[in-house]
Amino acid sequence: MNMKNSPGLPPVALIAGPTASGKSALALRLAEMANGMIINADASQLYADLRILSARPSPEEEARAPHRLFGYRDGATPCSAADWAADARMSLIEAQNVGRLPILVGGTGLYLRTLLDGIAPVPEIDPDIRAAVRALPVAEAHAALAREDAATAARLRPTDTSRVARALEVIRSTGRPLAAWQEERSGGIGDHVRLIPTILLPPRDWLYARCDARFAAMLDEGAIAEVEALLARRLDPALPVMRAIGVPEIAAWLAGETDRTTMIDRAATATRRYAKRQYTWFAHQPPEGWPRHRDAVDQRRIDELAILLQQQALTG
Repeated sequence: MNMKNSPGLPPVALIAGPTASGKSALALRLAEMANGMIINADASQLYADLRILSARPSPEEEARAPHRLFGYRDGATPCSAADWAADARMSLIEAQNVGRLPILVGGTGLYLRTLLDGIAPVPEIDPDIRAAVRALPVAEAHAALAREDAATAARLRPTDTSRVARALEVIRSTGRPLAAWQEERSGGIGDHVRLIPTILLPPRDWLYARCDARFAAMLDEGAIAEVEALLARRLDPALPVMRAIGVPEIAAWLAGETDRTTMIDRAATATRRYAKRQYTWFAHQPPEGWPRHRDAVDQRRIDELAILLQQQALTG
Protein backbone atom coordinates (compact mmCIF):
# COMPACT_ATOMS: atom_id res chain seq x y z
CA MET A 1 0.00 0.00 0.00
CA ASN A 2 1.26 3.42 -0.97
CA MET A 3 2.21 6.25 1.38
CA LYS A 4 3.29 9.64 0.09
CA ASN A 5 5.15 12.05 2.36
CA SER A 6 5.08 15.14 0.15
CA PRO A 7 4.07 18.22 2.17
CA GLY A 8 2.14 19.54 -0.81
CA LEU A 9 -0.44 16.74 -0.68
CA PRO A 10 -3.64 16.88 1.41
CA PRO A 11 -3.38 14.91 4.69
CA VAL A 12 -5.49 11.83 5.34
CA ALA A 13 -5.32 10.02 8.68
CA LEU A 14 -5.76 6.26 8.74
CA ILE A 15 -6.45 4.27 11.92
CA ALA A 16 -6.45 0.52 11.37
CA GLY A 17 -6.24 -2.70 13.32
CA PRO A 18 -8.27 -5.68 14.50
CA THR A 19 -11.76 -5.50 15.94
CA ALA A 20 -12.03 -4.26 19.55
CA SER A 21 -8.55 -2.68 19.43
CA GLY A 22 -9.77 0.85 20.19
CA LYS A 23 -9.86 2.29 16.67
CA SER A 24 -13.24 4.00 16.98
CA ALA A 25 -12.38 5.71 20.26
CA LEU A 26 -9.12 7.00 18.82
CA ALA A 27 -10.80 8.21 15.62
CA LEU A 28 -13.43 10.10 17.59
CA ARG A 29 -10.84 11.74 19.85
CA LEU A 30 -8.77 12.78 16.83
CA ALA A 31 -11.83 14.12 15.04
CA GLU A 32 -12.71 16.29 18.02
CA MET A 33 -9.16 17.59 18.35
CA ALA A 34 -8.36 18.10 14.68
CA ASN A 35 -11.70 19.11 13.14
CA GLY A 36 -11.96 15.74 11.47
CA MET A 37 -14.51 13.71 9.50
CA ILE A 38 -14.56 9.99 10.31
CA ILE A 39 -14.92 7.70 7.29
CA ASN A 40 -15.77 4.05 7.89
CA ALA A 41 -13.51 1.34 6.46
CA ASP A 42 -15.17 -1.67 8.07
CA ALA A 43 -17.11 -4.09 5.86
CA SER A 44 -19.81 -4.78 8.47
CA GLN A 45 -20.31 -1.30 9.88
CA LEU A 46 -21.47 -0.02 6.51
CA TYR A 47 -24.73 -2.01 6.72
CA ALA A 48 -27.75 -0.30 8.27
CA ASP A 49 -28.96 -3.65 9.62
CA LEU A 50 -25.89 -4.22 11.85
CA ARG A 51 -25.52 -1.29 14.22
CA ILE A 52 -25.12 -3.46 17.31
CA LEU A 53 -23.36 -6.57 15.99
CA SER A 54 -20.86 -4.52 13.99
CA ALA A 55 -20.11 -2.27 17.00
CA ARG A 56 -20.92 0.85 15.03
CA PRO A 57 -20.54 4.18 16.81
CA SER A 58 -23.60 5.08 18.85
CA PRO A 59 -25.88 7.96 17.84
CA GLU A 60 -24.35 9.96 20.68
CA GLU A 61 -20.83 9.34 19.35
CA GLU A 62 -21.87 10.15 15.80
CA ALA A 63 -23.22 13.48 17.06
CA ARG A 64 -19.78 14.48 18.37
CA ALA A 65 -18.14 14.54 14.92
CA PRO A 66 -19.19 14.04 11.30
CA HIS A 67 -19.31 10.35 10.34
CA ARG A 68 -19.54 8.97 6.81
CA LEU A 69 -20.21 5.49 5.35
CA PHE A 70 -21.61 4.07 8.60
CA GLY A 71 -24.89 2.20 8.19
CA TYR A 72 -25.45 3.67 4.74
CA ARG A 73 -26.08 0.44 2.81
CA ASP A 74 -29.09 -1.84 3.05
CA GLY A 75 -28.17 -5.42 3.90
CA ALA A 76 -29.91 -6.72 0.78
CA THR A 77 -27.32 -4.94 -1.38
CA PRO A 78 -23.79 -6.32 -0.93
CA CYS A 79 -20.93 -3.83 -1.04
CA SER A 80 -17.74 -4.79 -2.85
CA ALA A 81 -14.35 -3.31 -2.13
CA ALA A 82 -14.63 -1.33 -5.37
CA ASP A 83 -18.05 0.00 -4.35
CA TRP A 84 -16.75 1.12 -0.98
CA ALA A 85 -13.60 2.68 -2.45
CA ALA A 86 -15.68 4.81 -4.83
CA ASP A 87 -17.86 5.99 -1.94
CA ALA A 88 -14.81 6.61 0.25
CA ARG A 89 -13.22 8.80 -2.42
CA MET A 90 -16.36 10.95 -2.47
CA SER A 91 -16.29 11.24 1.33
CA LEU A 92 -12.62 12.24 1.25
CA ILE A 93 -13.41 14.98 -1.25
CA GLU A 94 -16.30 16.15 0.91
CA ALA A 95 -14.09 16.37 3.99
CA GLN A 96 -11.39 18.29 2.14
CA ASN A 97 -13.92 20.67 0.58
CA VAL A 98 -15.24 21.70 4.00
CA GLY A 99 -11.80 21.97 5.56
CA ARG A 100 -11.93 18.85 7.72
CA LEU A 101 -9.25 16.22 8.22
CA PRO A 102 -10.42 12.92 6.64
CA ILE A 103 -9.97 10.07 9.14
CA LEU A 104 -10.26 6.59 7.66
CA VAL A 105 -10.96 4.04 10.38
CA GLY A 106 -11.57 0.31 10.11
CA GLY A 107 -10.24 -3.19 9.99
CA THR A 108 -11.05 -4.36 6.46
CA GLY A 109 -7.64 -4.55 4.83
CA LEU A 110 -9.02 -5.31 1.37
CA TYR A 111 -11.06 -2.10 1.41
CA LEU A 112 -8.07 0.01 2.44
CA ARG A 113 -5.78 -1.63 -0.10
CA THR A 114 -8.33 -1.06 -2.88
CA LEU A 115 -8.71 2.61 -1.96
CA LEU A 116 -4.98 3.30 -1.69
CA ASP A 117 -3.59 1.08 -4.44
CA GLY A 118 -6.47 0.98 -6.90
CA ILE A 119 -8.55 -1.68 -8.58
CA ALA A 120 -7.41 -4.53 -10.80
CA PRO A 121 -9.01 -4.11 -14.26
CA VAL A 122 -10.54 -7.60 -14.35
CA PRO A 123 -13.07 -7.89 -17.21
CA GLU A 124 -16.66 -8.91 -16.53
CA ILE A 125 -16.85 -12.56 -15.60
CA ASP A 126 -18.80 -14.86 -17.92
CA PRO A 127 -22.15 -15.45 -16.10
CA ASP A 128 -22.17 -19.17 -16.87
CA ILE A 129 -18.65 -19.59 -15.50
CA ARG A 130 -19.55 -17.62 -12.39
CA ALA A 131 -22.65 -19.70 -11.77
CA ALA A 132 -20.75 -22.95 -12.21
CA VAL A 133 -17.91 -21.86 -9.90
CA ARG A 134 -20.23 -20.55 -7.20
CA ALA A 135 -22.14 -23.84 -7.22
CA LEU A 136 -19.03 -25.81 -6.28
CA PRO A 137 -18.36 -26.82 -2.67
CA VAL A 138 -15.40 -24.83 -1.43
CA ALA A 139 -13.19 -27.93 -1.18
CA GLU A 140 -13.80 -28.77 -4.84
CA ALA A 141 -13.28 -25.16 -5.87
CA HIS A 142 -9.95 -24.98 -4.04
CA ALA A 143 -8.80 -28.27 -5.58
CA ALA A 144 -9.69 -26.94 -9.05
CA LEU A 145 -7.88 -23.68 -8.31
CA ALA A 146 -4.79 -25.65 -7.24
CA ARG A 147 -4.77 -27.26 -10.67
CA GLU A 148 -5.47 -24.10 -12.68
CA ASP A 149 -3.74 -21.38 -10.61
CA ALA A 150 -1.49 -23.10 -8.11
CA ALA A 151 0.21 -19.92 -6.88
CA THR A 152 -3.06 -18.29 -5.86
CA ALA A 153 -4.40 -21.50 -4.34
CA ALA A 154 -1.31 -21.75 -2.17
CA ARG A 155 -1.95 -18.26 -0.78
CA LEU A 156 -5.61 -18.79 0.07
CA ARG A 157 -7.16 -20.71 2.94
CA PRO A 158 -8.95 -23.78 1.52
CA THR A 159 -12.06 -22.74 3.44
CA ASP A 160 -12.15 -19.14 2.18
CA THR A 161 -15.24 -19.55 0.03
CA SER A 162 -15.46 -16.09 -1.52
CA ARG A 163 -11.77 -15.60 -2.36
CA VAL A 164 -11.34 -19.11 -3.72
CA ALA A 165 -14.39 -18.71 -5.94
CA ARG A 166 -13.23 -15.29 -7.14
CA ALA A 167 -9.78 -16.56 -8.10
CA LEU A 168 -11.21 -19.60 -9.89
CA GLU A 169 -13.79 -17.64 -11.89
CA VAL A 170 -11.13 -15.12 -12.95
CA ILE A 171 -8.68 -17.74 -14.27
CA ARG A 172 -11.49 -19.60 -16.07
CA SER A 173 -13.15 -16.52 -17.56
CA THR A 174 -10.06 -14.50 -18.53
CA GLY A 175 -7.35 -17.12 -18.91
CA ARG A 176 -5.10 -15.07 -16.61
CA PRO A 177 -4.42 -15.55 -12.89
CA LEU A 178 -5.92 -13.01 -10.53
CA ALA A 179 -2.41 -11.97 -9.44
CA ALA A 180 -1.58 -10.93 -13.00
CA TRP A 181 -4.58 -8.62 -13.09
CA GLN A 182 -3.76 -7.22 -9.65
CA GLU A 183 -0.36 -6.10 -10.89
CA GLU A 184 -2.18 -3.64 -13.17
CA ARG A 185 -4.11 -1.83 -10.43
CA SER A 186 -5.25 1.70 -11.20
CA GLY A 187 -7.30 4.44 -9.60
CA GLY A 188 -5.75 4.37 -6.13
CA ILE A 189 -5.41 7.55 -4.08
CA GLY A 190 -2.13 6.58 -2.40
CA ASP A 191 -0.04 8.81 -4.65
CA HIS A 192 -2.39 11.79 -4.27
CA VAL A 193 -2.63 12.17 -0.48
CA ARG A 194 -0.26 12.52 2.44
CA LEU A 195 -1.22 9.45 4.41
CA ILE A 196 -0.81 9.55 8.20
CA PRO A 197 -1.28 5.92 9.24
CA THR A 198 -1.33 4.21 12.60
CA ILE A 199 -2.01 0.56 13.34
CA LEU A 200 -3.30 -0.63 16.71
CA LEU A 201 -1.95 -4.06 17.66
CA PRO A 202 -2.54 -4.33 21.42
CA PRO A 203 -1.56 -7.45 23.43
CA ARG A 204 -3.55 -10.43 22.22
CA ASP A 205 -4.83 -11.45 25.66
CA TRP A 206 -6.12 -7.90 26.20
CA LEU A 207 -7.71 -7.89 22.75
CA TYR A 208 -9.43 -11.27 23.11
CA ALA A 209 -10.83 -10.32 26.52
CA ARG A 210 -12.28 -7.22 24.91
CA CYS A 211 -13.82 -9.35 22.15
CA ASP A 212 -15.54 -11.59 24.70
CA ALA A 213 -16.82 -8.66 26.75
CA ARG A 214 -18.04 -6.87 23.63
CA PHE A 215 -20.25 -9.75 22.46
CA ALA A 216 -21.77 -10.15 25.92
CA ALA A 217 -22.57 -6.43 25.88
CA MET A 218 -24.10 -6.73 22.41
CA LEU A 219 -26.59 -9.29 23.67
CA ASP A 220 -27.64 -6.90 26.43
CA GLU A 221 -27.92 -4.02 23.94
CA GLY A 222 -30.32 -5.73 21.52
CA ALA A 223 -28.27 -7.96 19.22
CA ILE A 224 -30.92 -10.69 19.34
CA ALA A 225 -33.64 -8.32 18.16
CA GLU A 226 -31.28 -7.15 15.42
CA VAL A 227 -30.93 -10.70 14.11
CA GLU A 228 -34.66 -11.33 14.43
CA ALA A 229 -35.27 -8.31 12.21
CA LEU A 230 -32.78 -9.62 9.65
CA LEU A 231 -34.35 -13.08 9.63
CA ALA A 232 -37.79 -11.56 9.13
CA ARG A 233 -36.57 -10.07 5.87
CA ARG A 234 -35.78 -13.56 4.49
CA LEU A 235 -32.61 -12.37 2.82
CA ASP A 236 -30.26 -14.65 0.92
CA PRO A 237 -28.17 -16.47 3.57
CA ALA A 238 -25.09 -15.97 1.37
CA LEU A 239 -25.22 -12.17 1.68
CA PRO A 240 -22.42 -10.61 3.73
CA VAL A 241 -24.90 -9.15 6.19
CA MET A 242 -26.23 -12.63 6.95
CA ARG A 243 -22.73 -14.06 7.44
CA ALA A 244 -21.51 -11.30 9.75
CA ILE A 245 -20.14 -12.58 13.04
CA GLY A 246 -22.95 -13.12 15.50
CA VAL A 247 -25.74 -13.40 12.94
CA PRO A 248 -25.44 -17.15 12.14
CA GLU A 249 -24.78 -18.00 15.78
CA ILE A 250 -27.79 -16.10 17.10
CA ALA A 251 -29.95 -17.37 14.22
CA ALA A 252 -29.08 -20.97 15.11
CA TRP A 253 -30.04 -20.32 18.74
CA LEU A 254 -33.33 -18.69 17.71
CA ALA A 255 -34.08 -21.75 15.56
CA GLY A 256 -33.55 -24.03 18.56
CA GLU A 257 -30.47 -25.65 17.06
CA THR A 258 -28.19 -24.67 19.97
CA ASP A 259 -28.53 -23.50 23.55
CA ARG A 260 -27.67 -19.99 24.70
CA THR A 261 -24.31 -20.96 26.20
CA THR A 262 -23.23 -22.63 22.96
CA MET A 263 -24.39 -19.63 20.96
CA ILE A 264 -22.31 -17.28 23.08
CA ASP A 265 -19.26 -19.55 22.95
CA ARG A 266 -19.44 -19.91 19.16
CA ALA A 267 -19.87 -16.20 18.54
CA ALA A 268 -17.06 -15.30 20.92
CA THR A 269 -14.79 -17.86 19.27
CA ALA A 270 -15.64 -16.54 15.81
CA THR A 271 -14.88 -12.99 16.97
CA ARG A 272 -11.50 -13.99 18.40
CA ARG A 273 -10.58 -15.88 15.23
CA TYR A 274 -11.52 -12.90 13.12
CA ALA A 275 -9.46 -10.60 15.35
CA LYS A 276 -6.53 -13.00 15.03
CA ARG A 277 -6.69 -12.92 11.22
CA GLN A 278 -6.90 -9.13 11.23
CA TYR A 279 -4.02 -8.90 13.70
CA THR A 280 -1.83 -11.04 11.46
CA TRP A 281 -2.78 -9.08 8.34
CA PHE A 282 -2.07 -5.68 9.83
CA ALA A 283 1.13 -6.90 11.46
CA HIS A 284 2.61 -8.00 8.14
CA GLN A 285 0.80 -6.61 5.07
CA PRO A 286 1.00 -2.79 5.33
CA PRO A 287 4.37 -1.09 4.66
CA GLU A 288 7.00 -1.43 7.36
CA GLY A 289 7.01 2.33 7.79
CA TRP A 290 3.46 2.36 9.12
CA PRO A 291 3.66 2.74 12.93
CA ARG A 292 2.43 -0.28 14.90
CA HIS A 293 1.33 0.44 18.47
CA ARG A 294 1.44 -2.72 20.57
CA ASP A 295 0.34 -1.48 23.97
CA ALA A 296 -3.15 -1.58 25.51
CA VAL A 297 -5.34 1.29 24.36
CA ASP A 298 -6.73 3.05 27.42
CA GLN A 299 -7.92 6.66 27.55
CA ARG A 300 -4.45 7.99 28.30
CA ARG A 301 -3.03 6.19 25.28
CA ILE A 302 -5.90 7.39 23.09
CA ASP A 303 -5.13 10.98 24.04
CA GLU A 304 -1.40 10.50 23.34
CA LEU A 305 -1.99 8.97 19.92
CA ALA A 306 -4.59 11.57 18.97
CA ILE A 307 -2.17 14.37 19.82
CA LEU A 308 0.58 12.67 17.79
CA LEU A 309 -1.66 12.23 14.74
CA GLN A 310 -2.93 15.80 14.99
CA GLN A 311 0.63 17.12 15.04
CA GLN A 312 1.56 15.01 12.02
CA ALA A 313 -1.48 16.31 10.14
CA LEU A 314 -0.54 19.90 10.90
CA THR A 315 3.21 19.73 10.34
CA GLY A 316 3.61 17.37 7.40
